[in-house]
Amino acid sequence: MINLSGKVALVTGASRGIGRACAESLAASGAAVVVNFLSSQDAAKDLVNLIQSRGGRAIAVRADVSERDDVVAMVDVIGEHFGRLDVIVSNAAAGGFRPLTQVTPAGFDSILRMNAAPLIWLTQAALPLFNASPEISRVIAISSHGSIRGIANYGLIGTSKAALESLVRHLAFELGRSGVNFNAIMPGIVETDAIKTLPGSAGMLSSVREQILVRDRMLQPADVAGAVLFLSSHLSDLIQGQVLVIDGGISIRV
Repeated sequence: MINLSGKVALVTGASRGIGRACAESLAASGAAVVVNFLSSQDAAKDLVNLIQSRGGRAIAVRADVSERDDVVAMVDVIGEHFGRLDVIVSNAAAGGFRPLTQVTPAGFDSILRMNAAPLIWLTQAALPLFNASPEISRVIAISSHGSIRGIANYGLIGTSKAALESLVRHLAFELGRSGVNFNAIMPGIVETDAIKTLPGSAGMLSSVREQILVRDRMLQPADVAGAVLFLSSHLSDLIQGQVLVIDGGISIRV
């Protein structure tokens, strides 16, 4: 079993879906967890209470991770409360499903600012805490298949996820030797509340059931959280600048 006792992990957008599953998994493995939220305060408090009821440590911190000043303030709170930060899971993301022909300049800027830029702000803010640790620090970004595949009404989000994966590689190139590992996870389609708002999601989920190459399984948030847990541990020390695909084999199909 992976043991993260003594570690501190920040999960952005942690109040629901994949983020919540990641926070629960990290806490179950011994890490103290910072539950970041923007508007879902009640859900974030519920998650903190759940982790604490299981004997874990957790706090909730509100921050808009698309805003650099908010990120800096959040990391300052983490430093004051825990004195360290070992793992960042950059999960928070914005939607907005529409054809690219309907995208506005403001919409383009907003999605890139919410889905890609936070990785930079989080890294910049966390570097002093990372540098204070003799151990490898971990930054894990949650991407999606839209970064490499065409999906109806998903072009803008997919573009932002492609940018996110490029940032992972370039941050690894710039900072890997300083003791920070940067990697991304590309989940397949997970039946979350966010996916259900995507036009045609019912048909997409049905297609996944037909194409998945594992027996009697559909991808769940806990499956993504398991990959996050692996990348948060010493087992992934030599994995750097990579995108780990968790989709039950769907992406290998022609």
